[in-house]
Amino acid sequence: MSAVSWKTFYRQRAERFAQLLDEANGGRRHHVRSRLDDDLAQPLAIGERLRDVQSTVEVDPDFRAGLRAMLVATAEREGIGATATDDAIVDGGGQPATRRTGQPAFRGPRTRARARGAVVIGVAVGAIAVSGMSAASENAVPGDALYGMKRHTERAQLALASSDLSRGQLFLDFARTRLAEAVAVGGQNFGFSAVLEDMDADTRQGVKLLTSAAVQRQDPSALDAVDTFLHEQRPQVARLFEDTTRATRSRANESLKLLDDVQTRSESLRAALICRVGAIGRADSIGPLPRTCPSGRGPVGTPVEPPPSAAEGDGGSRTPEEEAPRAPDRSTAPRPPAATPSPEQPPAVRDRSTTEPVHRVGG
Repeated sequence: MSAVSWKTFYRQRAERFAQLLDEANGGRRHHVRSRLDDDLAQPLAIGERLRDVQSTVEVDPDFRAGLRAMLVATAEREGIGATATDDAIVDGGGQPATRRTGQPAFRGPRTRARARGAVVIGVAVGAIAVSGMSAASENAVPGDALYGMKRHTERAQLALASSDLSRGQLFLDFARTRLAEAVAVGGQNFGFSAVLEDMDADTRQGVKLLTSAAVQRQDPSALDAVDTFLHEQRPQVARLFEDTTRATRSRANESLKLLDDVQTRSESLRAALICRVGAIGRADSIGPLPRTCPSGRGPVGTPVEPPPSAAEGDGGSRTPEEEAPRAPDRSTAPRPPAATPSPEQPPAVRDRSTTEPVHRVGG
């Protein structure tokens, strides 16, 4: 097919698509059916969906004010319509180029500035259009026309993240989004298991990034985001068992088991970081493997309480030297009270031959 035929084909296709959009919006109906209608059915459905979406995206006020100031300054400098000035145009050899009107003109900085302004305006319009499409695709689920745009937006957010902590939290947010999509799809849909697989993949990626950052920084506070995620995600995953088949219920059970493994890993890593033993250097799909704290070793700065002693009620530990009996010190040993002789009975005379220790009175 020649180039002219291709151009004619695309023009007819575009014109017929415009007619169908007008008819969908209440315009005059064309009673002639074209062979292109079947091919244009899917783009027409996308157009109707975009029309029904109530977008709440607005242009940033600061950007709008800056763009307005730039346009006003350009209009004051170069004029608008009849007041516009002729810009200088210079050809490649540095000689004045001749315009179509036959008048020589010179291309100078003004033309380049105007070209840059046009580029900025084009980029701004494109950014606004893309942001509108992204907002319209937020509620898309697998099978919708805008679901691909939604996933591309998530990849762009990951590319713009500045650290592993930010990327890890983004992955956990995406896992929450996948769970909402699974609830919307329903356990009877064939796409339910695929959404849960994506959810588990996002969970593993996010947890691995956050646990690795916690070990690298030796700071257990990075695990707080994991604990918050588990606290919110577990009840929602448990609700998936209410409206699922046996096969999809088994798949949901795998996701719940993954959350249990993540909780165990988070608790073990937190304990290892508190007692300053860290990880063993290897990692699996959810992050570094923690070392086990030595027996009896608690967090740094916290005294370890000894086990209670059977011999003493205060629970204090004693050294072998303290446990050995000591000989009584005569200078500090308590003296027994002196016996007071009664008038009926003479005082008893102590036998010095016995082995009982002798307490000297006054000496």
